[in-house]
Amino acid sequence: MKLNKNIAKYLFLAVLGFTACNEDDELNLQEPSQRVIYTSQMDFDNQIEVGNYITFGDVSPGVSSRTWTFPENITSVKNGTSSDDIVKAYFNKSGQYDVKLHQVFKKDAYVDETLMGKELDTTIVVTVFEPLNISIKANYINPDGTLGADLNISDKAENVLEASRSVRYTYAIAGGPQNTLWTFDGGTPETVENTETIDVKYKKMGTFNLELSAGRERPFGEALLSLENFIKVVPSTDPVTLDGVFNDGESIALDFSREMDPATLNAADFSVTIDNKGTILTPSVATATINESEGTRVLLTLDNEAIYNDDTITVSYTPGNLTTLDGVKAEALIDEPLVFVGKNIFDNGVFDYGFETTMDTDWKYRGWGAPWDNYTLNISEAQAYDGDKSAYVVVNPGGGMIVGQNDAAGIPAKFNVEAGKSYELGVWIYVESLGTILDGVNPPDVRFYWNPGTDWSVGGNPTFTVDYQVGQWVYSSQIVSFFDSGEKAINIRGDNQNNPQALKFYMDNLTLIEANLRP
Repeated sequence: MKLNKNIAKYLFLAVLGFTACNEDDELNLQEPSQRVIYTSQMDFDNQIEVGNYITFGDVSPGVSSRTWTFPENITSVKNGTSSDDIVKAYFNKSGQYDVKLHQVFKKDAYVDETLMGKELDTTIVVTVFEPLNISIKANYINPDGTLGADLNISDKAENVLEASRSVRYTYAIAGGPQNTLWTFDGGTPETVENTETIDVKYKKMGTFNLELSAGRERPFGEALLSLENFIKVVPSTDPVTLDGVFNDGESIALDFSREMDPATLNAADFSVTIDNKGTILTPSVATATINESEGTRVLLTLDNEAIYNDDTITVSYTPGNLTTLDGVKAEALIDEPLVFVGKNIFDNGVFDYGFETTMDTDWKYRGWGAPWDNYTLNISEAQAYDGDKSAYVVVNPGGGMIVGQNDAAGIPAKFNVEAGKSYELGVWIYVESLGTILDGVNPPDVRFYWNPGTDWSVGGNPTFTVDYQVGQWVYSSQIVSFFDSGEKAINIRGDNQNNPQALKFYMDNLTLIEANLRP
């Protein structure tokens, strides 16, 4: 055990304090004075759960007297004090407590390699957790987006919800969990990690379960809340909406707000336009089917044509017979843009691509000087494309921004790339105010610069022209490549130098995916 190794090390130090030997080879013992203290949980920040114990040990050589002092009425130590060299203390209440040790040595004592005097005081901070205990709250979300009535939090409650509507879930967990996992049977999203509040849309009809688990590695603890038949999703008369268009293998996927009836599909009702650097392609739609595992997803395949990341692709639907399983017809779709999806290289547990785990202070100004210091960036819950948070940016009139994320150690957050590959670098932007876009000058924009190996030639991603859509989430992307392989860090530059008013926008879900380019 690591604890035994620590004790052995301290005893070895003590042995070093014995010196030998006079010229007659007689052993001359000199007792050292050295502070050597341990606890049984010292390698785990002295954290335990209520009802458990920590062993405190004073193996300091040269001690003439000691007094341990424990918090009153919190531990099993009689009268809260002890003069023993080893004390086993059970803690009976959660909280953070100071355990103090006063030592009197026979002579000046060393702490590490420094002499600190004959009397030393040491404080050991102990954190005592409650057992993990889960409680949740759930509310209907009204069609206008406001928060509605509470759901019944009980097994087999069968809370009735119309298809394509949402529920807001929030948990409260006692005991300091290190990880949590929501599982929403029948919901979108289906699973969510380490998120206290989440909105879940139910697109499929049926009766579904709910589960929330919480865990803690040290001190070990786990809890599970499982509710069977919690939500009953019933037919709806709400209009069916399109939630997204993206690539699904070789197909184009249209994700609707409810399950669609396969019998009502007609490939001829759909049209696709591909723009590749000014070359326009209009391939016919060969087939239209329903995804086998996702009844809300219509898959389109093209006749003798493939799609590539450097294409701009839009999809339209001319109303025919396309109908949901609960009998509501789909409305027209006009030039809905496709957003490519794939494995997000930014999603590496360090880089906060969705602004969910960092604070304002983690996004550091990169020191370029004026005007690039004339901005504010705050982590906000006012708007979010995905999850609960986004970055709210205000670039002041005539100002600019240069900012990047630092990790917990204060080092720029890194991600890994390979030279010779093409990548699509994307971001979702919600513009609150464009300010005034002037003619004849460079409009405001956002640019992503990485280092080392910065490519200064990258353009705006996006560029805020006068016709840029305000008040809704818009996806922007560009194809990039890297001069060399290895770790990179991203700096985000906002340019508002030619704008007499502030540029205000939210930014969310930065993505970097491998790109397949049109040959």
